[in-house]
Amino acid sequence: MTLPTQLVLRAMIADPAREMYGLEIGRVAELASGTIHPILARLEGCGWLESRWEDLDPHDAGRPRRRYYRLTPDGIVGAARALDRVRTPRSLMSRLHPGLSDGLA
Repeated sequence: MTLPTQLVLRAMIADPAREMYGLEIGRVAELASGTIHPILARLEGCGWLESRWEDLDPHDAGRPRRRYYRLTPDGIVGAARALDRVRTPRSLMSRLHPGLSDGLA
């Protein structure tokens, strides 16, 4: 599993029931949009994520609509198992908030 995928999964599994939009995930994982969105698409394709577009008029909001992502029940289990199998050096995870680095080497 690539480090960017680990960072995305760790950002999402920190609060698995919470919906997050793509740029928000990117901020937490400290990854660029061009890196985040292919990972999100791949995880959604394998059934680990579900997504939805927010229901708002972009003109009224003054910004584009956001696509929100959430781990599925299978995604929560799969992500937890996958992340348990990888050992991400603490130095690489230190840029994330402390809750995401628990149990790392």
